[in-house]
Amino acid sequence: MRAGLIAFTSRGMALAERAQAVLEQAGWQCSTRRGGRQGDPLAQWTAQAFSQCQALVFVGAAGIAVRAVAPHLRHKAQDPAVLCLDENGRFAIPLVSGHIGGANALALLLGRGLGAVPVITTATDGRGLFAVDTWAKGQGLAIGNPEKIKEVSGRLLEGLPVGLCSDLPLQGPWPQGVEPAPAESCHIRITAGRQAGQALHLIPPSLVLGVGCRKGTGQPALERAFQRLMEAYRLAPQAVCQAASIDLKGEEPGLLAFCRAHGWPFVTYSARQLAEVEGDFTPSDFVRQVTGVDNVCERAAVLGAGGGELLLPKQAGSGVTAALAVEKEITLSFSDQD
Repeated sequence: MRAGLIAFTSRGMALAERAQAVLEQAGWQCSTRRGGRQGDPLAQWTAQAFSQCQALVFVGAAGIAVRAVAPHLRHKAQDPAVLCLDENGRFAIPLVSGHIGGANALALLLGRGLGAVPVITTATDGRGLFAVDTWAKGQGLAIGNPEKIKEVSGRLLEGLPVGLCSDLPLQGPWPQGVEPAPAESCHIRITAGRQAGQALHLIPPSLVLGVGCRKGTGQPALERAFQRLMEAYRLAPQAVCQAASIDLKGEEPGLLAFCRAHGWPFVTYSARQLAEVEGDFTPSDFVRQVTGVDNVCERAAVLGAGGGELLLPKQAGSGVTAALAVEKEITLSFSDQD
């Protein structure tokens, strides 16, 4: 995680360096610059930091930060966290992406580290209610339709119950106002499947894509095969967390580009490792002759999922084979809602 900090005076730079130390201790990679007439042009710094960093910290007036980031704002699910610290270090103010981007959490972190007061203005936090987007981020869940967040928060703020249905087990005491509900009538749906209803769709990235392909298969062919697979079985693409194959495909350009485009780790295994995976798999004499193991995609998916369950067996077409496995022992928790 990268954070960019900018200040405009010597006093502000001293505070920015202290803030950088706090963030780095928490695992952030930081860069602190001086802006204004004696430093970097603010517009240029903001444009670069907005595209490269997950957090921007302005030491100075909140209005400066607001005007600087305004041209770059896209969506609450995409924007980085933006915070402001006054030069005296009295207040840490999250301005943008308080929940999903983590600006609120960063304000609390900087408040503890600098002795500043976090100025949290999001309504659910102010009233001590369940912030579903903050919780989803902490659990590693993708948000399929972020426009529904405000509907969930609105019900909680009005004192109305919020129904939740999850395909995964949930631990810990349920938040105030949130209760179990059937999939047909819930307000929050946690599932790797595509969401057809009106609920907020939270997607656990729990699937491993096992894949094989002919030599020289391009990224477009792999993408088409993947989309057909997900649409045919009504699965959310965000549910895939990594791809796996045999080591013979470790340098396949199209496959590497396909994985990069989705932001997936790409892991490979030897034929011997794949052959040792236990389970019932679709055998192929041709695949055995070429690779040394009777099946690549199913075995790679299960091995990549830590020995998880084969959810979708081998699907083949246009020189691409694919299978899906689900990771073992995934449990969500309400115990830590920060």
